Amino acid sequence: MIKNYSLLILLLVSINLFSQEIYFNTGKNYTKYTYKNTDNQQNKDLQAGTGNFYEMGFVKPLGLKKLSYELGLSLNEYNAIGGNSANSYRWDTQYLGIHGGLSYSLLTNKNKPKKNFDILARAALNISTLVYGKQEINGIYYDLMNQKEFSGILLEPSAGLAAKYAFSSFGSLSLGYNFCQSINITNNTEEKLSFSTNQIRLGLYFNIN
Repeated sequence: MIKNYSLLILLLVSINLFSQEIYFNTGKNYTKYTYKNTDNQQNKDLQAGTGNFYEMGFVKPLGLKKLSYELGLSLNEYNAIGGNSANSYRWDTQYLGIHGGLSYSLLTNKNKPKKNFDILARAALNISTLVYGKQEINGIYYDLMNQKEFSGILLEPSAGLAAKYAFSSFGSLSLGYNFCQSINITNNTEEKLSFSTNQIRLGLYFNIN
């Protein structure tokens, strides 16, 4: 797995040489688990947890000036807590993935030069897999790496808005919000788990041509 991701990073670096911008995004994930057991019953004791996320990649305009695409790598923490009068538990997970998306400028006009400030509507898809996972039940930790409802391939469509400000001819800052819904597409057991995440994003962009 490490070898495959190393090759992917080299590919992204080589593509970046010909792209319009490289970017680094980070921020907070506020994640709610939806879990169904073998009897198709949900656990109502689950509460949203917080975690960090990190993205890096490149952005390149398409033929239309208002539309751009992005491609990169992502690391997301999807965490949750829960419990009742008898038990307390917590989940800490990290997912490494490939991120791709489209952004549409709401302020750019084809008849006017691009402004320093813009509002972007974004739609993206993240494909990831578990690289770290622990479950804590009453102070005892369990490994989640071999649990099918957590491991395998996670598919995460997302949508959101971002405000972007060009602070110089070399770079820009962005602040945005995404809503993400994660589904494990390889879990064939009767136990089902999905994540819904509200994501606050802070981005830094650098022009490279």
